Amino acid sequence: MRSKTAIALAILGLLLLGLGIGQRTLWLPPDTVTASVAQGAKSAPVTVVDSGVRTLHGTPVTLHVKSAGPIVLVAGRSDDVDAWVGKAAHLSVTGVDSDYKTLTTTSTEGEATVPNPTGSDLWTQQETASGELRYQWTPPADGNWSLLIASDGTAAAPTDISLTAPNDTDTPWAVPLMVIGALILVAGVLMLLFRPKRGRRSQVGTPATGTRSGKTASRSVSRSTDARAGGPVDGPAVAPAEKSADKPAGQPDEKPVDRPADKSKGESGKSLFAGRAPLTAAVVALLLTGTVVPAASAATTPPSSDTGSASPSAATSGSPSPSSSGTGTAMADASAPAEVPVLLDGQFSRILDAVANTVAGGDAAKDAGKLQDRVSGSALELRGANYRIRSQVADYPAVTPVASSKLLTKVVSTSRSWPRTVMAVTQGGDNPVPQLLTLVQNTPRDPYRLDQATPLLPGQTFPGVDKKGAGTLAMDDKTALQMSPDAALAALSDRLTKSDSQWKDKITDPVYIPDVDSYKADIAAKGPDATYAFSHTPVPGTGRVLRTADGGALVIADVHFNVDATSQAEAKLTVGADAAVFAGSTETTKGFVLNFGEPVVLYVPPAGSTGNMILLSATRGLIGASFK
Repeated sequence: MRSKTAIALAILGLLLLGLGIGQRTLWLPPDTVTASVAQGAKSAPVTVVDSGVRTLHGTPVTLHVKSAGPIVLVAGRSDDVDAWVGKAAHLSVTGVDSDYKTLTTTSTEGEATVPNPTGSDLWTQQETASGELRYQWTPPADGNWSLLIASDGTAAAPTDISLTAPNDTDTPWAVPLMVIGALILVAGVLMLLFRPKRGRRSQVGTPATGTRSGKTASRSVSRSTDARAGGPVDGPAVAPAEKSADKPAGQPDEKPVDRPADKSKGESGKSLFAGRAPLTAAVVALLLTGTVVPAASAATTPPSSDTGSASPSAATSGSPSPSSSGTGTAMADASAPAEVPVLLDGQFSRILDAVANTVAGGDAAKDAGKLQDRVSGSALELRGANYRIRSQVADYPAVTPVASSKLLTKVVSTSRSWPRTVMAVTQGGDNPVPQLLTLVQNTPRDPYRLDQATPLLPGQTFPGVDKKGAGTLAMDDKTALQMSPDAALAALSDRLTKSDSQWKDKITDPVYIPDVDSYKADIAAKGPDATYAFSHTPVPGTGRVLRTADGGALVIADVHFNVDATSQAEAKLTVGADAAVFAGSTETTKGFVLNFGEPVVLYVPPAGSTGNMILLSATRGLIGASFK
């Protein structure tokens, strides 16, 4: 019966051990799973892979694209990708089926072509290839990030697309089954190998009938004494004679009972398993890991008698499981922050370098046409006029160069709408003072262009800004600041125009405003036979507002400064060689008008503050002249 039990335990142990090993070998799931866009999906100029698809079956995800022609793959924030696509026809990869075999898609009708997406400032990553492209999809920051795939914007975008994700290869019952199976197998083997020996029967003679003789009692006492002395005993010791005398007369002695030896002990009286725990531990370790554990280092505590159970928590595989194994339709990433800067650091540096290189090329060639891709607004207006003047006036000073480094600080908007505005404060080797560079992106498909380049006025300090991104305000907002940005610009214009302005003591500027006053006085002194009218007018639509860390704001705008001179009694008036480039001559008897571009950056304190507004940055450059 014992042999049958041992064999049954061994077979059960082998079965459980085999099941555990099979889960880690024969039945182990593949390391990855792949889902593909179904054949016949409707093509479009672009294909968009939605943000949530990336996390439907764990990360990282590898994208594989095949095409007969060029492939462009870019990554950007999901709202930026959607804004760039706009009204164009596109195929969207939105999810995956429950088996992670087929990617689900939707098709949207629209414009048949788009610009080539290569090089857009919206993208944080960009890959190009021909024929085949593999891309490991890893977002650069928190939030929702989508992929856009195209050919060149005119040809249909590739639709042979597959996503490979890590599979859930966790087998939580594999190790418990192997542990339980090994223990049961060892128990069965040990039962077969170490069958206990049966103890010898007692050899005690049958007592005589009737009264016990002294000889018998003496013999019993002798045997008992031998037992106490440690001598050999044929059977169990009997009670001493004097105790048997207490029994009723004529009652026979109790017959000694033959008891089999303790099954758990050998002749020495020790447990059969005593000292065998190291062997058991070594066998289990060998079965589980393939490594023999020396007996001396194995645990000496006997194994638990309950070999039919094991703690799953103690036998769980140490391999981490994928972060997600769910499938279905992609959903927006709820962890995305509510407000994020419109540019990451890498994007900002790349854009600033592109702007600086473009400006350097235009400056070297004195060709405004070379600036079009990266310069606009007052920066283009002032540089174009400067190039024109310098083409005819050799000693006319050049515009201050634009540098992308050293970058002293930056201000990046968090507004997700367009136009978008960012600012850099840099100081290159050829810049005597730091320069405030304002860059604007008018639409999602436009690049960021340099809109303003003005020096930080001597004695001024650039205010602190939130490094996580700056909020924006509407130009007519009357609640957040000491006055609305529109009203602040109007006040500055009035002060620039009138030396006795009511805002004279409300705007701090020890440099630029006094220089404007001096310039006006100098013109009037050089042309006493004329009357002069001066005006400083904000250019409509050029105002931008970026919040500062203290709750105030930077108000950025272009201003046009005009000098209108009228001759008295047709007196001869003279203009400089620079103005003559636009007017065609240096003399007039009627009068003249000089036009200057005047970009400014004005700090406006927060609502409730009693501090002054501060003119942080401004410059002036001739952009036109005409005779009456």
